[in-house]
Amino acid sequence: MNRMKKKWIIVGGLSTSIVVVSLLCAQLSNQKGWLKNKLPILKPEERPQSGLTCARVPHLMQVFLLKHVAWKSWDKELQERTLKQYIKWIDGSKTLLLASDVTKIKADLGKMFERMSLGDCGALERTRNILVERSKENEKFVEGAMGPKYKFNENVEFVSDPDKRDFFKTSSKKFEYLEKFLHFQYSNYLMADTAPKEAKKLIIKKYVAITKRIQEEKFDEILAEFVNAFAYALDPHSSYLSPNELADFNIQMNLELEGIGATLTSQDGYTVVEELVKGGAADRAGELETKDKIVAVAQDKEPPVSVIDMDLKDVVRLIRGKKGTKVNLTVMRKKGTETQQHKIVIVRDKISLEDQAAQISYYDRKVDGKDKKFAVIDFPSFYGSTDPRDAAKRSSYRDMKRLVSEAAKKKVDGIVINLIQNGGGLLEGARTISGLFIEKGSIVATKDSEGRILPLEDDDASVSYAGPLVLLVSRLTASAAEIMAGALKSYHRALVVGSDHTFGKGTVQQVEQLPFGLGASKITTALFFVPNGETTQHQGVASDVEIPTLWSLDELGEKSADYSLPPQKIVPFIGKEANKTHLWKPITEKIIDKVKEKSKSRVAKSEKFKEILSELKEAQKNKGVVKLADFRKRAQEDKAKDDKKKNQPSSERKKEIMAPYIDEGLNVLSDLSVELNKAS
Repeated sequence: MNRMKKKWIIVGGLSTSIVVVSLLCAQLSNQKGWLKNKLPILKPEERPQSGLTCARVPHLMQVFLLKHVAWKSWDKELQERTLKQYIKWIDGSKTLLLASDVTKIKADLGKMFERMSLGDCGALERTRNILVERSKENEKFVEGAMGPKYKFNENVEFVSDPDKRDFFKTSSKKFEYLEKFLHFQYSNYLMADTAPKEAKKLIIKKYVAITKRIQEEKFDEILAEFVNAFAYALDPHSSYLSPNELADFNIQMNLELEGIGATLTSQDGYTVVEELVKGGAADRAGELETKDKIVAVAQDKEPPVSVIDMDLKDVVRLIRGKKGTKVNLTVMRKKGTETQQHKIVIVRDKISLEDQAAQISYYDRKVDGKDKKFAVIDFPSFYGSTDPRDAAKRSSYRDMKRLVSEAAKKKVDGIVINLIQNGGGLLEGARTISGLFIEKGSIVATKDSEGRILPLEDDDASVSYAGPLVLLVSRLTASAAEIMAGALKSYHRALVVGSDHTFGKGTVQQVEQLPFGLGASKITTALFFVPNGETTQHQGVASDVEIPTLWSLDELGEKSADYSLPPQKIVPFIGKEANKTHLWKPITEKIIDKVKEKSKSRVAKSEKFKEILSELKEAQKNKGVVKLADFRKRAQEDKAKDDKKKNQPSSERKKEIMAPYIDEGLNVLSDLSVELNKAS
């Protein structure tokens, strides 16, 4: 039972993770109090059924404490944190529970910690009963409020941010708030061209669905939520992955799955086809269309299952399946004034998620009267298999190396790498991809709970591209992307352009597959640092040239997350051979100042950036408070713009959003190339 099954390195979005697959029993050590017992090592014939059970929860939590970088033992503070996170999980909007319910639930759950090892998690079931009771109360209130006497009031004002208000002490106070919120929901339906009568029906249906979801939630899912509350009490990035979530995690990392190739969304209880993946099974079959509503799903030769009001993730799992198998979809399609029903059979196939892979575009520009060619690489994540250099599977390292080499062969005059929405990925990918632009040198160092510091180096002296380089970032740029930005900035190799700073996530996670079909644990095991010795934790990587972005919001970033770990600092570990042969010219402070001044002047004159600044100002104004009249006015203005683009694919919408940042990135690159030439 102590042998290791399998080991590999991997990172998830907004995280830098090391994945190690092993048996749970090999992880346990003695702890004080209720976590003191080791999981018994059983003979094969004595092993219990697979899946998460109440008795397994303490042992699973013990694994987290054994490996976590900061928390090593259970205490009252961690218990209180766990209870707070669980309450937040089950009623984050503070529209179900009353203050007295919260007090009662916390007291009941607090006693449960001593009983879990005996298989007694009855407090979770009692909590569910309270939620159902309160949800039914809300349901009854909404049904009455949206009845024949309902009168829309667009002058209401309410605090939408739950962090800025307490749980209500009485049901009447809760209903008073809910009544204001109903006007907001009703307004949203009207803005979507829903008839008033239908809008009221849909709102009532929504609250009925909430009760139904709480009632029908499986107990192992409730247990998983509780384990996650514990994990989030440790730090924002530790978590428990159920078997289904682990499958989704692997899909995200490998950019490949088996299914029909369609992007789905949930709208008013229906699963709607938003977009078809080009070349995917559904696209090739030619029958499924965007805007189709999927109402039933059947496996080959099996009866259909209604998916109306089903959670989107469950619908997706019904539609996914092995390559070569058939799935039968029943869809509703609007044609003019008629709604038609169609039955569609699609043979599942492998889907390559190309829109999530690195891609390159070329731009021709006049710079100082000369024709220049620039490349823009859209790089959304550090994806890949176990070994980024393993040719058997796709990896961001190989994709980026190919694209950068292609750009070098075309003799481009500069490259912009778009990391604006790059939330992280493979730690190894950050090391090897950063190494494409320098000779040799340390890229990142990790520090574990014992204070041990381990630098990770680019040991390849070759440079795939030595010309001017700009990295576009935002407060969404996180984890492995911050490592790359921090490393190349430390070596004066790239100019960082974008929001004031990146997300600020400087922690390493270890993802561990568990036995008995439990899924996986993701545990923060270390902090990471960039070559100048700085952490990215909280502070992120500061931009050399700051431009307004839609994501420059105070609440966006690691430092605003619950229980984020405090930043640290270590001795710099910059490699001396990074620019040994002077293949590239370092970006000096003098160059940065000149480029920054030119960018500042352009941004001040740009109508698009003025619009972005206006949106940011509006977002910060009355933050957390909704004034419905103002909201409706803005929504009507936005709707007029959106109506012209309602059939626009999401990929096109993304390009449109990115356009001003790409354009200014190219402007900055042009200026940088000029200044570097002057410096030669």
